[in-house]
Amino acid sequence: MSNAFGTITWWGFSPALDLQNKDPSTKLNELNIGEKEDEEMRILLVGAGDLRHVLTTIARSYRYRKKKLHFYVLENALELYARDMLFLALSLETPQRMGLQEKTEMFLELFGNLLIRTQSSDYVQKMANEFIKMVTDSDFLQQKLPMLDLSQLKFKERDFLEGIFKFWRNPSLEIFDAEKHWDLRQRQYLGPRYDCRQNAYDWDYHMKLVNKEADIIHKHEYKRWRHTGIAFEPRETTYDVPNKTLASGVIVNQGGEKLSRRGYWGDILASPYLAFGITSEDKSFFKKSNNVYTKLSLNVAEFNVLSLFHELAHREKYVPPSVEEKSEENTLNQGGATIREIDEEEDLLEEETSQKEETATNPLELPYESLPLEDVRITFLPLNSLPDLHKKSKYQKLFHLVYFANSLVHLLTPDVTPLLRDRAGVIVETARYMLELKEDQEKEFVNKVVGLAKTAGCQDPGKLDATSINFVPFQYERGGS
Repeated sequence: MSNAFGTITWWGFSPALDLQNKDPSTKLNELNIGEKEDEEMRILLVGAGDLRHVLTTIARSYRYRKKKLHFYVLENALELYARDMLFLALSLETPQRMGLQEKTEMFLELFGNLLIRTQSSDYVQKMANEFIKMVTDSDFLQQKLPMLDLSQLKFKERDFLEGIFKFWRNPSLEIFDAEKHWDLRQRQYLGPRYDCRQNAYDWDYHMKLVNKEADIIHKHEYKRWRHTGIAFEPRETTYDVPNKTLASGVIVNQGGEKLSRRGYWGDILASPYLAFGITSEDKSFFKKSNNVYTKLSLNVAEFNVLSLFHELAHREKYVPPSVEEKSEENTLNQGGATIREIDEEEDLLEEETSQKEETATNPLELPYESLPLEDVRITFLPLNSLPDLHKKSKYQKLFHLVYFANSLVHLLTPDVTPLLRDRAGVIVETARYMLELKEDQEKEFVNKVVGLAKTAGCQDPGKLDATSINFVPFQYERGGS
């Protein structure tokens, strides 16, 4: 397989969206979605690859007029549904089981790292047992993740999901040699350039990535990820356990016989930084000193995800500790090392607390319970079912908003029209971060998208700068052009 993006979209190729936001920078302010008469906003996501848009929209929903949100998720691989369940459960971990910082770090490494910590691997194994019960027992699912609906999946799809979770809970490290599979993909993609791959990574960074307004991603971050598959290292520790959630199967033709092979078949070029690490509501992360960013994409992603989890739990905007609050900790920065002054009494107290924590029960041994998500529902649809949805009456004129990832935009056909409510919005991810494409190909992609949308009954969005936008918003009006 020579394609750098692989056969499965582990992460999306665009920043996370709040789908209720009217921020002009996303062009969503141009949409006039006609959902005001309804108490529930119904959103269909086609091929998003992850839950970044769902989680961001839910986390910020308290900022808007109260409305029920119903997300319908449609993918082309069951491994993506398995990951969605993992990240939904992790995002909704209660403070009694997991602190905000630990949750953030675990989310990022499971999301974008080929290799993870032992603690994170243990968490996946334990949760896999929970997920097996969820896909086989609807009552258990209702008890643990009541906002999630798996009832639309076919029986064979739920059986396959169960098989994925059984693979996750297998403690053997040999069943997925992540580093070997990553190296194999690099060799196949780079070909004769493999021996000078560091130069190839440098070329891709400077000639393809930084020109896309993604230069907050530091070249050392990007090159390290390209070389090792590890994107996020929020703490100094060992990342050496294969991330089984990034394993998937592919059918290969070998000697005229079709065989299924498990490996790493995802993106090895664009990077997982795009989803959470290149934009933020807090613009202080993009300050420069001597024309160099003072922060990394890791810092942006960590802040964004931590803010998201804070808003999910507390229904209020996250405000980071101020400079004054930090100075009260008597923290001195000397030679890059952080030293905190601790008096003798405080030192004894910390030692005593540490001893108690060592003997206490691991919080993750407590039964899993999710944070309550009021007025939110997430439904997984059968794989590749979009062309047939219009044949079912319950989906007729159902959706207020439909999102298409660039990999499945070919499904934006007149068959989608019966699913849309009047004045529905349609958002299409552009090919801006598909780094193998040249500028004229990016423009051609946007032109093709506009043509597909107009054929499906959407209005012409007008003049677009195809090389500078992440999404194209369309307005659908029943009976319109």
